[in-house]
Amino acid sequence: MRAWRVRNPGPVEGSPIELVVESRPVPATDELLLAVEACGVCRTDLHVTEGDLPVHRPGVVPGHEIVGRIVEIADGTTTDFQVGELVGVPWLRHTCGTCAYCLRGSENLCLSSLYTGWDHDGGYADHVVAPADYVLALPSGYMPTQLAPLLCAGIIGYRALKRAELPPGGRLGLYGFGGSAHLVAQVAIHQGARVHVMTRDRKARDLALELGAASAQDTYDSPPEPLDSAVVFAPVGDIVPTALEALDRGGTLSLAGIHMSDTPPLDYQRHLFHEKKIHSVEANTRSDAREFLQFAAQHLLHIETTEYPLTEAHTALRDLKAGHFAGAAVLRPDLD
Repeated sequence: MRAWRVRNPGPVEGSPIELVVESRPVPATDELLLAVEACGVCRTDLHVTEGDLPVHRPGVVPGHEIVGRIVEIADGTTTDFQVGELVGVPWLRHTCGTCAYCLRGSENLCLSSLYTGWDHDGGYADHVVAPADYVLALPSGYMPTQLAPLLCAGIIGYRALKRAELPPGGRLGLYGFGGSAHLVAQVAIHQGARVHVMTRDRKARDLALELGAASAQDTYDSPPEPLDSAVVFAPVGDIVPTALEALDRGGTLSLAGIHMSDTPPLDYQRHLFHEKKIHSVEANTRSDAREFLQFAAQHLLHIETTEYPLTEAHTALRDLKAGHFAGAAVLRPDLD
């Protein structure tokens, strides 16, 4: 099979990943072998490739928004899935199930957690193995390329929205408008929110308005009304004070990224007073994933994608970094 491996983490403008041909993986007990039909290109993949996230597995295959068809179930595996079924493989790959965090329902904080495309090989390949207990059933009504962004951009965005504590009919600000934010905007609008988008990219602002946002302006512009809640998707710490200043009294800011550049000093009176809150977001729970995918099954979402053949994964990562597309990028092995 073909697979992209992170050989020399560094700027994607160079050659940090290498396309190799190797034997397809063999599933161990409790694992499934999937033929990859689509894999989203997430900003976390960019952080792994460029070395912003410390290497956990040298030479890892990136990719954790994987839609694949089951071709083998390892002997001894207990699962309701069947060979031939289309399933999803997300970022969260393993938790211990016994620590205090797991037992209280916060498995995303498990100290023994492992992640697809970081600790184990991911979906920038023709085949991938995944633990059956962490594989997800997928909603109907979508193509594989549309389903892929739901598996991280959608799930993590959904958790970030929950962490933002948006009140019913509230005013929500989204900072950055890529693969995750354009899905979150639709969820919030379905829930009755007024959504205001702040992003530097003109195409993304146009998409936001097409999807029903009440306004769209540049990243550091003020929204037209105070915000009850906001989510920062862009991995830029400089946005945090701007977003806090845009919050109304008692507002909540949710930080959705796994990596962010340094945040500048905050002024207590301008940014934090009046009981404003900041919540970070770390991964997701399987409960988050099931809730969001159930929502996607009940409400057909518009999923903006740009497709690349598997052999052009390096181009997709460069285009993601440069902001050359609105929405999400998806790799398709069958395009080659």
